[in-house]
Amino acid sequence: MRVAVASDHAGFALKQVLLAHLAARGIDATDLGPSSPDRCDYPDYANRVAAALAAGDADLGLLLCGSGVGMAITANKHPGVRAAVVSDSFSARAARQHNDANVLCMGERVVGPGVAIELFDAFFDAGFEGGRHADRVAKINALDAALAPAQVSAST
Repeated sequence: MRVAVASDHAGFALKQVLLAHLAARGIDATDLGPSSPDRCDYPDYANRVAAALAAGDADLGLLLCGSGVGMAITANKHPGVRAAVVSDSFSARAARQHNDANVLCMGERVVGPGVAIELFDAFFDAGFEGGRHADRVAKINALDAALAPAQVSAST
């Protein structure tokens, strides 16, 4: 499993903690930036992770900012991305099991390093349960497909 990881300045310190945790677990992680805690804009980095997923360069994404919300809003603009902001392990696990979420978003100003590691592990170790949830995810995917041409024309 390959994980694309990015943050903005407000999530940079937590990104460093989680990259070390992923390495300790032997998880293939790609750091898509930034390379310093200098001020930067979260949409730029959320877009990088979404692009890595779309290109097949990553299976999951991990995005960190001050709250996790801005990253999730941006990532969810991309077809095929199901980004979830979580701050408890039940939601992290359920996001994968029930919603087939493929991007975990967290806020450094919301969760500390220990909780962030717990949340990542709950998310990463869970799998999509399928079953009744598959029909719901299929509806999300159909909506992505239906809106994708409209998104392209709206941005031009």
